[in-house]
Amino acid sequence: MSAVWPVARAAVRRRRVQTVVIGVVVLLSTTMIVVALGLLAASSGPFDRAYAKQSGSQLTASYDRSKVTDAQLTEAARSAAAVGGPFPQATLELAQPAMMGSLVTVGRADPGGAVDRLNVWKGRWATKPGEIVLNRNPTESNGRGAPQLNGTMTAGGQTLTIVGFAYSVSQSADAWVTPEQLNALHPTSTQMLYRFTHAATNAEVTAGQQAVTKGLPSDALLGTQSYLALRALTAGQPNTFVPFLMVFGWLGLAVAVLIVANVVSGAVVAGFKHIGVLKSLGFTPTQVMAVYLGMISIPAVIGCAGGVVLGNVLATSLLTRAFENYGAGGTTVPIWVDVATLLGVPALVALSALLPALRARSLSAAQAISAGSAPRAGRGLRVQRWLSGTRLPRPVSLGLGLPFARPGRTALTLAAVVLGVTSVTLAVGLGKSLTTYQTAASRAGAVDLTIFAGPNGSGPEGPNAPPGAKLTDAEDEAALRSAPGVTSVAAMADLEMRLVGTQADLRVSFYRGDFDQTGYRILAGRWFDGPGQVVVSERFLKQRGLAVGDTITLQSKGKTVRAQIVGKAMYNSADEVLSNWATLALIAPELRANIYEVNVKPGTDLNAVVQAVQAKDSGLQETEGQDAGTFVAVVLATVVLLTLMLGTVAALGVFNTVVLNTRERRRDLGMLKSIGMTPAQVTGMVVTSMIALGAIGGLLGIPFGIIAHRLVVPAMANGAQIELPDFMLDVYPAGLLALLVLAGIVISAAGAYFPARTAARTTIAEVLHNE
Repeated sequence: MSAVWPVARAAVRRRRVQTVVIGVVVLLSTTMIVVALGLLAASSGPFDRAYAKQSGSQLTASYDRSKVTDAQLTEAARSAAAVGGPFPQATLELAQPAMMGSLVTVGRADPGGAVDRLNVWKGRWATKPGEIVLNRNPTESNGRGAPQLNGTMTAGGQTLTIVGFAYSVSQSADAWVTPEQLNALHPTSTQMLYRFTHAATNAEVTAGQQAVTKGLPSDALLGTQSYLALRALTAGQPNTFVPFLMVFGWLGLAVAVLIVANVVSGAVVAGFKHIGVLKSLGFTPTQVMAVYLGMISIPAVIGCAGGVVLGNVLATSLLTRAFENYGAGGTTVPIWVDVATLLGVPALVALSALLPALRARSLSAAQAISAGSAPRAGRGLRVQRWLSGTRLPRPVSLGLGLPFARPGRTALTLAAVVLGVTSVTLAVGLGKSLTTYQTAASRAGAVDLTIFAGPNGSGPEGPNAPPGAKLTDAEDEAALRSAPGVTSVAAMADLEMRLVGTQADLRVSFYRGDFDQTGYRILAGRWFDGPGQVVVSERFLKQRGLAVGDTITLQSKGKTVRAQIVGKAMYNSADEVLSNWATLALIAPELRANIYEVNVKPGTDLNAVVQAVQAKDSGLQETEGQDAGTFVAVVLATVVLLTLMLGTVAALGVFNTVVLNTRERRRDLGMLKSIGMTPAQVTGMVVTSMIALGAIGGLLGIPFGIIAHRLVVPAMANGAQIELPDFMLDVYPAGLLALLVLAGIVISAAGAYFPARTAARTTIAEVLHNE
């Protein structure tokens, strides 16, 4: 076998074009496969490791201390596998200007225990009154203005010294003090931390919750947080990319397999004499087969190795950003993904070359030498003769007949074009679906005018009456409604609130007026129509394991309100809740609207509306409304990049086929040129042969692309924790389908043009010399 290697290397150098094509296609395909498999394999690994190490809480619950005692909670928790608590808990308002907000603070004697063991990574634990430990991830930056070790802070009316920083993988609290200190801060709730024997699914966690709350007062439970919601949150970003990259990676690999089979088949046909010479020199049939497999494996292995390296770089970057909150700054692709890819992709490529290589193995020396390189007589003659009798221009009729001379090669090329059009169809549909969703979710263009009245007093700006507006809230709304052309006005006030039972701060937007005209789409349930009702996003529900109809508890400024989720609206934020003015009256009745969203009749001069309003209240200012933002630009750039990449891969398959065809038929091309065919006509003939395949490939590839789109987009939406309405999947109008058919023609024409032009420039003398 020692002679096989130098002969295979010589074949690689002799067929540079095919070598480069195979290497590039395998590299691109391998990159996408490594990224997809790496994200899929590691999407929850860092979270699970951190949770196991710290014995994280699988269910964190907050109870009303006025409705249930510690003894009752301890007795009810006997069914759990492990319990942490009961711990007194309070939400403390911060007084420092640089630290506005609130802290969910828990009284714990030590950072250990059976559940939620805290990692005190800096300083020490609080051991006496007047000390506090803050929850901070070691990977977070400690910028200017951030709390410092041994610094002081005023919380709940008391001055506390920061003696340490700890990290809770369960996100059970913002800070901890001693139980004695917490009792002095007047706790209003009690925290319990649970681990269950079975907690792999939401149903099992729910069953565990029902067991530990059995026998307790029905209104004692204020809120809960499941660890599955935390895991879904961390895995959301990488899981968004997995379906998309997997499909494109396998499509690219399929095109690579087809190209390899085409290259080897063409090399066998074009190299009959070479095979005969090798066998005459003493090469065994197996050695001849090994030469052809080696010729393919060399660029495949190189391309695969490069793809693994590039895929690791891209996947590691995504994983590091996704899991940095769990101390996983060094998250990498699992080693088995690299090993499986390095072994599997070259093996698959070699397998695709096996059949044509077996053909080379089966030929005897005499058969190979006498076979020559011209196509067998009679192949496609009937079709070619019929075409020659039509009124089509001669270059067109000859070009349309060329694919029938090599039906096997034509089938492989057509399959590559079909996959290319499938990829383009999927990418275009994906871009349209996500762009349509983002436009609807961000309410871009849904509101004609957004008027800012100034801060509403909920932040550090100060007074309840905003310094911007000169009139009262009701007067400003009346002025807007009376402006010429105005059809609807929705007033809105923002308030930062805490979701009881979690560490999450929420932005609650309270609406009144024509809020149903502001562009929000209700996906389930209904709009609020009374106090204590909210509308949330799909992402909010998934990250917290909630559903429409459930009740949540919101807290702000020492006041607590129970709110029922009555509807699900289309918007992206998991930390924003929509509610109405009746609910705001239960918490902060003194607040006024700080934003007015206005719609006008078509053709109304918006500047005239603003001037009319400012004539009554000069403090009102027009501000920018919602737009689709950077996300749409990123999506479009990604779609264009992948479309060009996979379209190029398919065009390389056509390129390879035309190179093989023109090399085999150089004698025929020379004869055509000798009887008067111009170089332009030769180019047209060769390009026409591939354009016909492109048109057929376009017609066949579009249905596959639409099917892939119907499978991939919902999978991506599920990974991103959003909901896409069905109408956002119907993104292929008739005009677009016609353009996608042209995509197959463009792919084929682009791949065929340069080798066709090169063949057309070959002189008759060169052809005769080669013969």
